[in-house]
Amino acid sequence: METASAPRQPETPPPSPASTPVPTPGPMPGAVALAAMDSGEIPRRYLGAAAWTGAEMRERDDWIVRLSEADRAELDAAWRATAQLPIESIGPRDFVLPALGPKLHALRDEIIDGRGFVLLRGLDIEGWPIERTARTWWGIGSWFGRAVSQNAMGHVLGHVRDLDYDTRDPNVRTYQTTERQYYHSDSCDIVGLMCLRPARRGGLSSIVSSVTLYNEMARRRPELAAVLSEPVPFDRRGEVPDNEEPFFLNAVFNHHEGMVSSYVSRRYVESSQRHPSAPRLAPLHFEAMDLLDELAEDPDLHLDMEFRPGDIQLLHNHTIFHDRTAFEDWPEPERKRHLLRLWLCPPNGRPLPERYAGRWGSVTIGDRGGIVCPGTKLHAPLTPVQDGAPRTR
Repeated sequence: METASAPRQPETPPPSPASTPVPTPGPMPGAVALAAMDSGEIPRRYLGAAAWTGAEMRERDDWIVRLSEADRAELDAAWRATAQLPIESIGPRDFVLPALGPKLHALRDEIIDGRGFVLLRGLDIEGWPIERTARTWWGIGSWFGRAVSQNAMGHVLGHVRDLDYDTRDPNVRTYQTTERQYYHSDSCDIVGLMCLRPARRGGLSSIVSSVTLYNEMARRRPELAAVLSEPVPFDRRGEVPDNEEPFFLNAVFNHHEGMVSSYVSRRYVESSQRHPSAPRLAPLHFEAMDLLDELAEDPDLHLDMEFRPGDIQLLHNHTIFHDRTAFEDWPEPERKRHLLRLWLCPPNGRPLPERYAGRWGSVTIGDRGGIVCPGTKLHAPLTPVQDGAPRTR
């Protein structure tokens, strides 16, 4: 049986450089203190396929879906049929997959309503030019949902690659460095990654069920689960829409219509405190985030994956937190670690509370998510592009 990577040893995330000093003792001028929910008001536990553990998943491999020769033939025909179309315009009606398409829709349902993730394997991309690879990935992704903007520049096709940025800059996004990302969520329903080239060493993809994390936190420290069930500020890291604050509010655990939808990025929560108008974090927030980190680092709870070229990982952001370990890259530019990313909005997503609109623009199913700022124009670059001005070490 094919299995995932052996579990890593727990590692405690360092505080974000942008967050020091933390926390301030009281509200700054123009800021407000955050309220706490009573632990008796939150659900004790959520059941279902999304509440999995890494230990369970390492004993099975049904989350790995292998493409057949017939699947690859359909993908080849679809790529050739759409080779002259603008990549941003390609949808499932153009990228026709008579037999594979329904299978992808079934996987989409499993991502949204089931365990929350899948790994597609078996696509041989060796020797492919970047345009063919990107078009094929875009076409596959279109069967899962509509691509939305991943940054203020309007990139609907993202390149996860080290661009020698320095994360001491609070506006830098860690995916363009070699540093560990730590567990976080993206601002979309489904995030997809295609591996073009892995790193020389490290760079594992780590995922954990946020439903399981909530259940464990509610069991051990319900008062801390209640703290993270109320909105906290998240830094926009310089990507600010018109008429909005440089931060937005969301809860880590959102209890809505019988489900828990989760959203996290500790670094963004901590760096929000650089904005005078952001609500102030209390010591209890840091205690709650410490416990969340401790649980996510538990080898029994998280699952590590080692990508191969051509692998495609798709995750449900509402039930999965994802991480990437630090890595050592190859010295040759043509061998450097490189992944292509899609943020996808499916037509059958789950209902979300209205507070998500502060980041997602809307909570309308099939029309939400992404980052849109003044001047944003959607496009799909075929080479890595820096998010704004160069930020090098």
